[in-house]
Amino acid sequence: MRILLVEDHPQLAASVAQALRGAGWTVDLLHDGIAADLALASEDYALAILDVGLPRLDGFQVLARLRGRGKTLPVLMLTARGEVSDRVHGLNLGADDYLAKPFELSELEARVKALLRRSVGGGERQQRCGVLVYDLDARRFSLADEPLTLTSREQSVLEALIARPGRVMSKDQLAAQVFGLDEDASADAIEIYVYRLRKKLEGQPVRIVTFRGLGYMLEALDG
Repeated sequence: MRILLVEDHPQLAASVAQALRGAGWTVDLLHDGIAADLALASEDYALAILDVGLPRLDGFQVLARLRGRGKTLPVLMLTARGEVSDRVHGLNLGADDYLAKPFELSELEARVKALLRRSVGGGERQQRCGVLVYDLDARRFSLADEPLTLTSREQSVLEALIARPGRVMSKDQLAAQVFGLDEDASADAIEIYVYRLRKKLEGQPVRIVTFRGLGYMLEALDG
């Protein structure tokens, strides 16, 4: 799952980005509101983490523009401001959660997991496609009750597919979930990850189906 982190304090931004990437998420790190607004208008994210005190456009303005475009992705606001009025203002603009600085990285990770669980998993802790199960909190897959070992790229592809049951995803859509802004997103590379995933799902009643010219879909087989 791809997360946008927008924080103008260099050390804090680097620490948070490292922690989120270490937990297995793809993270785009930006440092000002204009860049954040452009990224949110053009890229596909599962969640955004916005500092309130951003240069050029503050976090409230970025949030207001995001909601004004009809985007519903969850937003976690980071703030050094403790006033209730600021929290109320952000929530009224459409923020989903608030975290006051200073904070523990473990708390940030827990809040991110909770927001993604509600947004992607409908509040459920697990997503299923037949014998394939994804634990949203642990961020682990199991296949027929056995742990499924995946690389980070393979996991990102499979996360995207299991989150959209019965929906075809194009190579470009999958690439947008796998690669960050600072990486060379390759739709051709998605073919390689899908091939590897098919090998790991082989012999089980769940498969990745190709729709020529359209993309891929994850489906469970009957019986």
